[in-house]
Amino acid sequence: MNIGAAAAKSGVPAKTIRYYESIGLIPAADRTQGGYRSYTERDVDTLRFVQRARSLGFSVKAVGNLLALWQDRGRASGEVKNVALRHVAEIERKIVELESIRRTLLDLTERCQGDLRPDCPILDGLAVDP
Repeated sequence: MNIGAAAAKSGVPAKTIRYYESIGLIPAADRTQGGYRSYTERDVDTLRFVQRARSLGFSVKAVGNLLALWQDRGRASGEVKNVALRHVAEIERKIVELESIRRTLLDLTERCQGDLRPDCPILDGLAVDP
């Protein structure tokens, strides 16, 4: 199937498929005699795998590691679990950071009168080092 069909079946835009090929995340597609990319159902399955992993927030590098593990039938599931748990830990760090940002912004907005005066605690708060 051509790249348009692979994109439609996998949910990965054609431009993104080309990008993934260019960085070596997925192997370059076979080419027809006319030079067009040609994809198999297995390629579509790989694209779906990548799309799902990316939707869960895995970095491109981590997706590459997960793809290698997925394709290695001799892998230990513990390796995969460790990758996932490291990702969960990173998500939890980001949640803590986002909660702090949220609290700061709420504090600044609560101190702002939001009226026609030029005084603005939000801008003042952004102008100082935390």
